[in-house]
Amino acid sequence: MRLSDLLAEAEILRISGDTGMEISDIVYDTRKEIVPGCIFVALSGARFDGHDYLEEAVKKGAAAVVVEKEEKAAFLSERNRRAGRTYDPGKAAVFEAAGGSEIENAVTVILVKQTRKALACLSAAYFGHPERQLTTIGITGTKGKTTTAYMVYSVLSRAGIHTGLVGTIETLIGSERIASNNTTPISYLLYQYFDRMVKAGCTCVVMEVSSQGLMQYRVGGIVFDYAVLTNIEPDHIGPGEHASFEEYMACKGMLFQSCRMAVVNTDDAHWRTVLGSAGCPIRTYGTVRGNDFYAEDIRLHAGDGSLAVVYHLGGRADLDIRVNVPGKFTVYNSMTAAVICLELGIPAETIREALQNAKVRGRVETVPVSERFTVMVDYAHNAMSLKSLLTTIREYQPKRLVCLFGCGGNRSRDRRFEMGEISSSLADLTVVTTDNPRFEEPAAIMDDIITGVKRGGGDYVAIADRQEAIRFCIENAEEGDVIIIAGKGHEDYQEIRGVKHHMDDREMALACAGKAGQ
Repeated sequence: MRLSDLLAEAEILRISGDTGMEISDIVYDTRKEIVPGCIFVALSGARFDGHDYLEEAVKKGAAAVVVEKEEKAAFLSERNRRAGRTYDPGKAAVFEAAGGSEIENAVTVILVKQTRKALACLSAAYFGHPERQLTTIGITGTKGKTTTAYMVYSVLSRAGIHTGLVGTIETLIGSERIASNNTTPISYLLYQYFDRMVKAGCTCVVMEVSSQGLMQYRVGGIVFDYAVLTNIEPDHIGPGEHASFEEYMACKGMLFQSCRMAVVNTDDAHWRTVLGSAGCPIRTYGTVRGNDFYAEDIRLHAGDGSLAVVYHLGGRADLDIRVNVPGKFTVYNSMTAAVICLELGIPAETIREALQNAKVRGRVETVPVSERFTVMVDYAHNAMSLKSLLTTIREYQPKRLVCLFGCGGNRSRDRRFEMGEISSSLADLTVVTTDNPRFEEPAAIMDDIITGVKRGGGDYVAIADRQEAIRFCIENAEEGDVIIIAGKGHEDYQEIRGVKHHMDDREMALACAGKAGQ
């Protein structure tokens, strides 16, 4: 693709050099091989600054560079002037000169205000704007993004709509599952995924959109068909994240400045602040009549080894919903999914059936071990999430609430004390075991947890081997018990001294119950 075409929608301050050459690739990661004829985008980060690698990029044959630092643009432009040459993709010779290196091939220098934003524009053009061939659903909020995204994905898939998913756990493209490193991938990778989705026959994509993803323009250039706000609470505030709650909300609000319709939970006190001056149509939902959609007659259901919520969705809908995932937050997550899918024209019966069978790997996920008691796997790995989880399950009045968890090594010890105390205070029995010890001794981590457990005053046992700990819980379960296996969630490994060993809480629970292979 010609450089001029790549730059067509980018916000450029100044260009020095030729824009008529063909570009072979876009490179933004210094770990990726720089190929002759590519365009190198210098990204500024907390640990690495791509501007420090401009010399290397030019030496290896980059045809153009995108920078946001004026002094770097001026330096490269002056060297081009002194070299008196224009870029020739057939030459990549470099010769050394006094005081530094000179490049025989001149490089086109593009100065922009923000290179991350420019990367999004270039990536969209490079892959042919695949987002314009997809119905795009972006979900943001402090909690519920992952579960809501999977629920939307489940409904659309059941309706026969080929849908891609991008989120915290994984990216789904057809039958392919790609493990995620970030909730929202960097723009080049995101547009590459979109391109692959289109080629795989997808017509829709649902994705989690993080505040970091918005702040760093990872979704730059996308006009979402539906932008969703689940809720907003003070979170991700501190060094390397957001300076304040106000900044956090402002970043979330960026999603609603570039969408065709907003879907908003008005039970959240801050929703108006987040939406700000968004001029798009708004669909509201919550638990209060007067919203476009509202949940009423909410009931908790327990039995047959599962915990569920049941409610009626009223307003612009008339739909009875049951979801086999516990807690009031499930009402909000499933209601969000129902509203989006109703707006997309999905039949109400399809929505009802899909939500009843929806589950998210490692998010309050029921493992079918027995109808006498309930076993659930969840990702809760800090004090706040564990407290929320155990408080939610307490509402179902189990005969006993058993909480099994460990804590990761090479992480804050305070987390261990806090999680131990919370479990001891809210659960009838705490089973202390291992998680990812990393480079710490498992026994030392467990000792820290037990220190917290003793503060709570509850009963506990300590079993270092995680599978044996799960076996203990299942073999000693009583009718009506709920067993929570917390901390790992969707993860299927245990990290010990830099090596990841296969370990899946679901598999171990089924094996301990004699139901391996389910």
